Amino acid sequence: AICLLLLSLTACNPGGEKPAASKSDAQVAAPPPPPAQQPLPQSPASPDAAIPANLVVDVNGHKMTQEQLNAELSKRLLAMKDQIPQDRLQQAKDSIKKRLVDDFVIRNLLMDEVNRQKITATDKDVGEAVDQLKSTLPPGVTIDELMKRNQVTSEQMHEEIRFGIRINKLVLTSTGGKTKPTDKEITSFYQKNKEKFKLPESAHVRHILVAKTTGDDEKTKAEKKAKADDLRKQLLGGADFAKTALTSSDCPSKQTGGDLGTFTRGQMVKPFEDAAFSQKKGEIGPVVETDFGYHIIQVLEKNSSKTMSLDAEAKEKITAFLTQQKHQQAFDRLIKGLRGKAKIVYYGQ
Repeated sequence: AICLLLLSLTACNPGGEKPAASKSDAQVAAPPPPPAQQPLPQSPASPDAAIPANLVVDVNGHKMTQEQLNAELSKRLLAMKDQIPQDRLQQAKDSIKKRLVDDFVIRNLLMDEVNRQKITATDKDVGEAVDQLKSTLPPGVTIDELMKRNQVTSEQMHEEIRFGIRINKLVLTSTGGKTKPTDKEITSFYQKNKEKFKLPESAHVRHILVAKTTGDDEKTKAEKKAKADDLRKQLLGGADFAKTALTSSDCPSKQTGGDLGTFTRGQMVKPFEDAAFSQKKGEIGPVVETDFGYHIIQVLEKNSSKTMSLDAEAKEKITAFLTQQKHQQAFDRLIKGLRGKAKIVYYGQ
C-alpha cells in the first residue's frame, strides 16, 4: 500500500535519531508489511477447477486481475527505472510481482478486519499524521515531490494515511495497547548490548587548505608549503580563522569558515586524523601535508571515547527501538492469524 511506502521513506535516517514521538504517534503509521511470501501451499486453485480468466489471486472475494498486477508493476518499475541494472530487470520484475500480490493479500485482510471491528480514523488523526510525515521528510524533499515520485494525488495519499492509522489502531487493539517496553526490558537490552552504545573518540575541526595537484613539481610544492606556513603565522598573530579560510582556503568548507564538523577515527586521511587527535583544543597546529595539500588545523572540540549512560542518553533510543520491535511482532502475529482464517486462492501467473 502506498501509505506504507510513503511512511517508510521517512524512517531510518542512517546514523540519525528518529523524531521524538508525539502523543498521536500510536495512530500515525502502520508497520511495514513483512517480506513478500510465496503463495501458501494449501491455497492454490485446484487443478481440476475451472480457473477464472485472468485472475491472479482471490482474497475472501477480493480479486486481483492480471491487468491490475501489470499496471501496478509498470508503475513501480517506472519509479525504479534508474535503480535496476538491465541484466537484473527480469529478476526485479519477478520479485516486485510477488511483493505486489502479497501486498494485495495483506491489504485486503487488514481492510476486512478494520471494517469488521468498525475501527475508524478522524480527520484530526489524518491531519496530525500528515504534519508528522512532513516533519520527517529528508532535507529538501517536499510532500508534493513525494506524491509525484509515488504517482499519487493528495486525496489518495490522505486516504492511504487514514487506512494506515486504522491498521495501527488494529495492531494496538490486538496487543491490548501494550507495546511500550518495561523498565526491566530496557535495562536488560542495554546490559546485553552495551557495545552498541559506545561512542568513539571524536573531534570537531576546522581547517585551511592550500591544495596541491599531481602535476606539481618540487618548486611548486615548496611555494604552496610556504604559503600555508605564512597563513599559519597570520593566525598565530591573531588573524580571524573563519575570515582567513574564506579568502585563502582551497577547500569548499571555506564557506563555513573551514568547519569540517565532528568526525571519528577512520573518517579522514591518516596524516590529517593523527594531527587532529593529537592537537589540544583551540591550538593552531603545525602545517600537515596530505595528498590533498597543506592543512592548517584547529581543533574546536574533543570528545573522549565513552559508553552512553542508560538514563541520560540510551533509554530514549532503546525505548523507541523496542516499541517498534513489539509493534512489528504484533503486526506479524495479526497477519498470520488473519491468513489462517481467510480463504485465499492463488491462480497461475
